[in-house]
Amino acid sequence: MALYDEAGGDAQYLGRANKSYEGGGTAGPRRARLVTDYGSSLVQWMRTRRPRYQGGHRMEAERPSASYVVDMVPPLARVHSPADTIPVRHLHQSIGKSKKPITVVRWTPEGRRLLTGGHTGEFMLWNGTAFNFETVMDGDIKYWRPNFNNVETIDDAHHDAVRDLAWSPSDTKFLSASDDTTLKIFDFTSRTCDTTLAGHNWDVKSCDWHPTKGLLVSGSKDHQVKFWDPRTSRCLTTLHSHKNTVTTTKFSRVNNNLLATSSRDQTARVFDLRMMRDICILRGHEKPVSSLTWHPIHSSLISTGSEDGSLYHYLLDEPNLPAGQNPTIAPYDSPDPANTPAQVIYPAHRIQYAHGATIWSLDWHPLGHILASGSKDNFTRFWSRARPGESTYLKDRFHIGEEAAEAQGTWNRGFGRRQMKEEEEQELQDEAEGLVDQRRPDAISSLPGIQIAPPGRALQPDGLGAPGLLPGIGGAQPPPPPPPSGISASTPHMDPGRLAAIMSSQGPPPPLPPSSTNSFPGPSLPGFPLLPGMTGGAPLNLDLAELQKHLASQGISLPQHFPPPNFAPNGGVPQQQPVMGGIPGLQGNIPFSNGSVYER
Repeated sequence: MALYDEAGGDAQYLGRANKSYEGGGTAGPRRARLVTDYGSSLVQWMRTRRPRYQGGHRMEAERPSASYVVDMVPPLARVHSPADTIPVRHLHQSIGKSKKPITVVRWTPEGRRLLTGGHTGEFMLWNGTAFNFETVMDGDIKYWRPNFNNVETIDDAHHDAVRDLAWSPSDTKFLSASDDTTLKIFDFTSRTCDTTLAGHNWDVKSCDWHPTKGLLVSGSKDHQVKFWDPRTSRCLTTLHSHKNTVTTTKFSRVNNNLLATSSRDQTARVFDLRMMRDICILRGHEKPVSSLTWHPIHSSLISTGSEDGSLYHYLLDEPNLPAGQNPTIAPYDSPDPANTPAQVIYPAHRIQYAHGATIWSLDWHPLGHILASGSKDNFTRFWSRARPGESTYLKDRFHIGEEAAEAQGTWNRGFGRRQMKEEEEQELQDEAEGLVDQRRPDAISSLPGIQIAPPGRALQPDGLGAPGLLPGIGGAQPPPPPPPSGISASTPHMDPGRLAAIMSSQGPPPPLPPSSTNSFPGPSLPGFPLLPGMTGGAPLNLDLAELQKHLASQGISLPQHFPPPNFAPNGGVPQQQPVMGGIPGLQGNIPFSNGSVYER
């Protein structure tokens, strides 16, 4: 992802003009932000694929050469080749302004954004293509919209910290695991607890809901893995395979018969639900395993993170045994699967220095081409497969360490510090731009995400309206058009006392005929004709409050509902109805220049 040339020193910076941002000085020339676009590989696959009954792809098989980059296809096109999808290459690292440990990372269902949760309860949203910061929100159990509007809060859901959440297949209920030794099933609509699952003897660290079956699983600090029936809240069975705290329990979304667990005993295990026993033991970590995830496309690819910051990738059909170790047989290949010991699997690829501290969370992009990791070292990092013919990643600082990489000339510590500073400045600028809407608590909106100007807010000098308004959608309205020809904009001011004296000295004449109209666009007083000199198209420039006061002092009362609704004071042009700018149907309360609000 970086422009740093690992084979030959520092890369050249792509210069651009300096740009200041709020809260952090001035951002100098920086590298352009690169993106990871999966559209080309998907289009290539859809263009060349054939129906299954007609064979495979018409394209030439991908070879280890840079010229085959254009022939790359998504993981979905290579379901039976998980080795080609192993995320060995570092793409980008993101760090928030708060610089707090990242305890959870989750991709949104459509894969456009990554949501990360910090150690202090802070949520951050990152773009899934350019990996830039989008927004942040400080954060019982709460419901949030994608724009971080808090919908509801379940108070006192648990007595202690909530460690994990899992959704039911129908999305109508969800499961929570807590340090108070219980699990609870909540109804999403009513926000009430339906069932409490009690049976663990210590903190419950993880939970999951089977994607198709009525089956729950939980892992606890008491070393136990328990299965539950969500209908009867009964514990179905308990597995005692691990010898320390169970940190992760995950059902496979591809092969629904498999369950993977990780533990602080430095191993991860794969269980077959049909036999209720472990079939694989994943070894190789030298520290407790803190996180685990399944690949969304390949059922045999599992990634694990450790407390020493290492990131390992396992292929369940490739043992990858170290030299001198005797191979073990898979239970499926034995005549007695129920009693055959679990097969030992070692990593197919190791990224020993993926993070500088514990990897708390791992999550795959829904398309299976990017793996996100969150760590105690405050970084969120993104990993992907290598491009055809690329091999320099094996000598980067994540595989061999910074000191070894610097000795080999594939990493420069000084450049690394400059790159880190640039990334922090970029994140500060992105955060300053992303928090514009959150710094405007007075903004009101008729539809989510469509802002309108609050009452009394005037246009900015540049005429663009209040910041964050979408052009033509609920924004502040432009000034009224100039008065028509014949009406002077600079009409001399008339004294209300003089006008009241003239009106009181005249007797009330007969009412005007229906065809008679005033020659000026102001209000006509019932029972009083136009005075001499008040015709000719010149509007009255008077203060109605003063006029009413003078008339009341002389015993004359103005009629009810005066002035008429279409009267514009102070010589303005009357409006027959409020001006409705933007797209019809999308406006809310329309503010006028006098502070009043028109209700639709």
